[in-house]
Amino acid sequence: MLRNYVGDSAFFKSLNLYLTTNKFRSAEAQNLRLAFEEITGQDLNWYWNQWYYGSGHPKLTIDYVYDDNAKTVKVIINQTQESGKVFQLPIAIDVYNGAAKQRHQVWVENKTDTFTFAYSSRPDLVNVDGDKILLCEKKDNKTLDNFIYQYKYAGLYMDRREAIDYCSKNQDDPKALDLLKAALKDRYYRLRNFTLSKLDLKRDAIKTAFESSIAEMAAHDPSRVVKATAIEMLGTYHNAAYKILFARAAADSSYTVSGNALEALSAVDSSAALTLAKKLVKEPAKGKLIAAISSVLIKSGDESSFDLISDNFEKMPVNQEKFMFIRPYSELISKVKSTTQVKRGVDLIVKFREAIPQAYRNQTDGFINNALSGIAAKKTAAGLQEQADYVKSKVQKGF
Repeated sequence: MLRNYVGDSAFFKSLNLYLTTNKFRSAEAQNLRLAFEEITGQDLNWYWNQWYYGSGHPKLTIDYVYDDNAKTVKVIINQTQESGKVFQLPIAIDVYNGAAKQRHQVWVENKTDTFTFAYSSRPDLVNVDGDKILLCEKKDNKTLDNFIYQYKYAGLYMDRREAIDYCSKNQDDPKALDLLKAALKDRYYRLRNFTLSKLDLKRDAIKTAFESSIAEMAAHDPSRVVKATAIEMLGTYHNAAYKILFARAAADSSYTVSGNALEALSAVDSSAALTLAKKLVKEPAKGKLIAAISSVLIKSGDESSFDLISDNFEKMPVNQEKFMFIRPYSELISKVKSTTQVKRGVDLIVKFREAIPQAYRNQTDGFINNALSGIAAKKTAAGLQEQADYVKSKVQKGF
């Protein structure tokens, strides 16, 4: 925000002055302010008091009132933060007519500010915070048509992201769906991925309308991040027509792409997935691929793979993926007959439980201890009391 306010040249000259003046000694925020004031010639106490020494952030509600008779549009900005603090916000408001854009620099300084702009024909878009640099929460009451225009013509990353987000909340509207389809071809891969994440595939109409686009991205998107997401989503269709696509993607150099593809293949052809998993388990793997290989082997009921799966589980870092793998791994431990293998598996789960940072233990201990109790119950039911007693000894008291 500061760089946007003072401009690139002044921003970097100010930083240079600050670093040069204060080299080899300690400095405080006021020293940075003094450097900026010397370069810009402005009093910036208001900025430092608001953003450096103050607390909170603005929450804005933005409304638009068009008057075609008076040929004016009013932009009404309300600051709604509960603290009662009122921020001073220098921002740009861009008014679009066709391909033309007129920029207005304004200051938001009151709890409610109204800015009035004249027009000869009703604007296609009034874009508050045209540079999308303001740190705030906002409710921007633009129309669907406004957001569609914003995506096509305003052009910044946040302009496009806001439009995608708005359209994702209006998936009953054909125009919103058209924009989402266009956004699946956005030039920036993170926006393509964001759009995928917003599709409501629980609705049959959406699932049908976007299947071909998702399949195209799963096969050909240049971003491995997007490709992995598309394959994961395509797997929810359980369509055997994509078997070849999944099998090919399972050999991808990206472990996430490969892992998602193997899981998707397992849902449509468990035999082919098992054959592939037995091949992949002998090769270097980590992350999502390790989890997918292990999951496929566990589902097959092949106890001979226990040691390989345990090796994979042990190699996984302490993360959400490993936590989610506790359930299928516990099922495998419940099935194996070897006491040595059961003890190894239980010990690995306990080791993972103890490695989880203390701040998260109240969220994870219950789940892991319940998984261990489930293993013990199944061992007791199978008449394997020695194994059951060992597992029970690893369950924390109180669970």
